[in-house]
Amino acid sequence: MKRNTWQRSAVKAALGGSEGFVSAQALHSNLRDSGSSIGLATVYRALADLATKGDADSLQQEGESLYRACTPNSHHHHLICRSCGITVEIEADAVESWAQGIAAEHGFIQPSHIVDVFGLCVDCAAAR
Repeated sequence: MKRNTWQRSAVKAALGGSEGFVSAQALHSNLRDSGSSIGLATVYRALADLATKGDADSLQQEGESLYRACTPNSHHHHLICRSCGITVEIEADAVESWAQGIAAEHGFIQPSHIVDVFGLCVDCAAAR
């Protein structure tokens, strides 16, 4: 178990104060702007640890990992705007049923999955 350092606490707090998903670089910049001496590598490690522990959602967008604070141990899915990045947590009961069924059909147990649906939000669609 990793100890909770001031750096990890600072990253967790900064992530919690961010709107939507944010990159490690953007979070590092925000921390530095607020006077923190934290290093970029430390931000990357802390974010990866938060995602592994379930304290942060992580997704890949255009080859970059993005993170967002989330409710620990809650399984959920996202609708994500490809233009502005706004993210909405969605219920996906049909996906849950499908994942359980397809796993069982092939003899798998304890299936897990990640579902992110990308599109354009109403505002970005109207702007086009």
